[in-house]
Amino acid sequence: MVEMYADRLEVSNPGLPPIQVERFIDEFRSRNERLAELMRRMRVCEEKGSGIDKVIHLAEVYQLPAPDFRTSETRTTAVLFAHRDFADMSKTDRIRACYQHCCLKYVSNERMSNQSLRERFRLPESKTATASQVISATRTAELIKPDESDTTSTRYARYLPFWA
Repeated sequence: MVEMYADRLEVSNPGLPPIQVERFIDEFRSRNERLAELMRRMRVCEEKGSGIDKVIHLAEVYQLPAPDFRTSETRTTAVLFAHRDFADMSKTDRIRACYQHCCLKYVSNERMSNQSLRERFRLPESKTATASQVISATRTAELIKPDESDTTSTRYARYLPFWA
């Protein structure tokens, strides 16, 4: 079901996903493998799970709040939001965007940094502390962790999703 509102678009699918919503970016699994294979052969779908990555990437390109993926007892819903300035985003919106940005960087074989997050939100270099606060809140929510294989310096810190 697709529902359009003034500030968002909600796409719902019956049933629960076969993977956790936090892992939509890096994992894929079809509910019906045989149907997915048939649809791939008919060139209706790609069957490799890159759709979510594309949606999140385009949300970043167009400076949209990060999509919100929700599950309930009977359905899975993806909520795509209309444009909102950084100052108008809630703390939850910022944390979700930071986590998804970190995941997107990771699956692209890169690492999130304060600079890349500032670029994602289009914040000037003078807002380094603001980006650091978002990173800190996302770490507190245990959605990202420091990439300690790179450096222990906080100035040049890089981050990974919690599952990496």
